[in-house]
Amino acid sequence: MKFFLLAVILLTSCGAALPTQTPAPAGAGKSPAPPASKTLDSARLLEDVRVLSADAMEGRGAGTKGGAMARAYVARRFADAGLRPLGASFEQEFELPARGEDKGAGRGVNLVGYVRGAEHPERFIVVTAHYDHVGVREGVIYNGADDNASGVAVLLQLAARFGGARRPANSIVFAALDAEEVGLVGARALVKQLQAEKRAVALNVNMDMVSRSERGELYAAGAHHTPALRPLLERVAARAPAKLLLGHDRPEQGQGDWTNQSDQFHFHRAGIPFVYFGVEDHKDYHKPTDDFEAVTREFFVRAAETILDAVETLDADLTSIASPKARAGGV
Repeated sequence: MKFFLLAVILLTSCGAALPTQTPAPAGAGKSPAPPASKTLDSARLLEDVRVLSADAMEGRGAGTKGGAMARAYVARRFADAGLRPLGASFEQEFELPARGEDKGAGRGVNLVGYVRGAEHPERFIVVTAHYDHVGVREGVIYNGADDNASGVAVLLQLAARFGGARRPANSIVFAALDAEEVGLVGARALVKQLQAEKRAVALNVNMDMVSRSERGELYAAGAHHTPALRPLLERVAARAPAKLLLGHDRPEQGQGDWTNQSDQFHFHRAGIPFVYFGVEDHKDYHKPTDDFEAVTREFFVRAAETILDAVETLDADLTSIASPKARAGGV
């Protein structure tokens, strides 16, 4: 979220082993039980964040060995959820920007799968979350639990939900994006790919930092640009298990306008309505202390439940959002 242009360590990797959980020492206390949920697997949600933000992932920098390890983990979870690759495989490569004297900065890789819609298979919702973080800086690992292992964990819950017995009305693309932290590069590549394939994309739902909030607040940005979203999101907010607020999407807010600060920006530039779910910055944003232990477990589970409800609501009433009148600001 709110990408920095950072120098990243670029390594070449032909494959990556997945991290394993280290057994607790004898006599160690058990982890607290995850908050209960009727709509998602809260234990799996938290475990996905723990794995993706482990030291073994080395901060998941774009083009690094740690990024490849995270990608292998997410690809396996995509397959387990029953997603189909949008193409020959889940992996969609793109060129990373050169850094400094680098002549060839390497390749980034998006992971892209989909579920075919039951009623409107030709129309797509694209659900995104970036899996990269800032990697290792001056020998210190930046684990990025909230930014953005949390968004990827919710993406995987949504994939499991819609990839199973609960088919969506519209086709849904699930994309774990690379290279957000170096300029939203993976999102730009995905939008270009979808345009080249002439996919009818009606909506982007992006998740970036959704597991921590001192005030227990989750924001949904995007209704300012597409007013038809507002009544649907307000309906979700009225029953949401987390406190859902609309905002952070008006130009006059300056840095408080999140429109161009995460991957939804390239969808917005292409004229595609978006909803961006995120929390306001906290003290550990882009610091080595953004660790799994700092995740606010109860809030995170309730935020994930809220996002799931929102995606189901938007899927059920997508026609009003996707219309040219809605994109132009009509209701």
